[in-house]
Amino acid sequence: MRKITTFIALAALSFTSIGCDRFLDIQPEGKVVPVNAEDYRKVLTSAYSKYPEHRSLLALRTDELSLDENASGFAYNRELAMWKDTGYDSNTGEYPWVRFYSVIFYLNQIINEGSKTMTDSPEKQQILGEAYALRAYSYFDLVNLYGKQYNPATASTDKGVPISLEIDVEAVLKPSTVQQVYDQIHSDIAKAEGMMQEQQQPTGNNYRFSKISLKALQARIALYKGDWNKALDYSQQVLAIKDGLNDLNTTNVAPHHYASVESIMALDNAFNGSVKNNLSFAAPELISSYNKTTDKRFGLYFEKAPDRYNVIKKGDSDFRVTFRTAEMYFIKSEALLKLNRLDEAKETLLKVLKSRYTPEGYMSVQNEITSMNTSDFMNFILDERFREFAVEGHRWFDLRRANQKKIIHTVGGKEYILEQNDPRYTIAYPQSARKNNPNL
Repeated sequence: MRKITTFIALAALSFTSIGCDRFLDIQPEGKVVPVNAEDYRKVLTSAYSKYPEHRSLLALRTDELSLDENASGFAYNRELAMWKDTGYDSNTGEYPWVRFYSVIFYLNQIINEGSKTMTDSPEKQQILGEAYALRAYSYFDLVNLYGKQYNPATASTDKGVPISLEIDVEAVLKPSTVQQVYDQIHSDIAKAEGMMQEQQQPTGNNYRFSKISLKALQARIALYKGDWNKALDYSQQVLAIKDGLNDLNTTNVAPHHYASVESIMALDNAFNGSVKNNLSFAAPELISSYNKTTDKRFGLYFEKAPDRYNVIKKGDSDFRVTFRTAEMYFIKSEALLKLNRLDEAKETLLKVLKSRYTPEGYMSVQNEITSMNTSDFMNFILDERFREFAVEGHRWFDLRRANQKKIIHTVGGKEYILEQNDPRYTIAYPQSARKNNPNL
């Protein structure tokens, strides 16, 4: 079966044969300017292919991974695991900044110029819809990386990230507030909704946005904002169209595989090979959260090594995952719980768990859930998210929006502590970005 990135790579290759820089450098002499839908589809494919792989690095901040200090990439990533976001040395990798704005530049080109030059057609509308959707997703990731967790009482004054909507690589931008960034996200989504033609993308093209993945994005945004009515509404809209789950009692197909019945959108390389193979292993806290006998996910996600468990939950191109149906069930369950519909919340989550545990294990979990009150079940949802979405890029954001718990990492024989509600739950702008832009 062809890998999803083959489709991206082939289109990107045809794009680079024209010349990426030449295509987007809008100068009057000696440059190639995109004009028609075919041109702009190539620009959009390049934007998708350049989307940052930041979620693996975020896992190093959480309780999911421990660093392998003998690994070749240890020096490059050790300060990330120490939550040292300022004053780090030159060997330390940075969370993406320029790459996000490079993608946004491509999208601005499509939105601002492609809307004028492409001939009116359903394909034009689809391309523009995807561009608006991907721009919304980019700003959503950016503001949750570098802005404070959304709080309706303070969002209008909390610092967010700069908003760039023009084709100007020389612009020196100032940060917008968290509220302004979310307002832009919602504006882009509204425009995408009015233009999107594809209900679902076919397997292989499901790295692209569609109507259903746009609804999935809206469900996640509502979850992060604590807008429970909208979280319930959007998750239900998605599940009304696509509700399949991989039953791990009858199949070994991983739920996060791009061709899984659960896949809604498969853009993000959430756990890339450099972190998976060369740098880390499963943290004891993550391993201890599973019932190793009855939880069918455990054998799919981890393997025993002499002194640790390695993560085998794949990080290659077949396992790109952005949205999947299990996430929608989790969002629906949490929203129902927050809306004081405890029994419905339990019933919703049990649909997922039945496909994740052995029959005996499921009966035990079902009995355990029966007596839970609202507080207990909320903790159980978060624990199950920890297990279900291990190293898929959710954990850091779940920690931010839920309890911002205390985490201890041992690096080089020394303990480093992220305190509960630590200011470092908001990542500082990268040093290189601050050096290049005094307004940050």
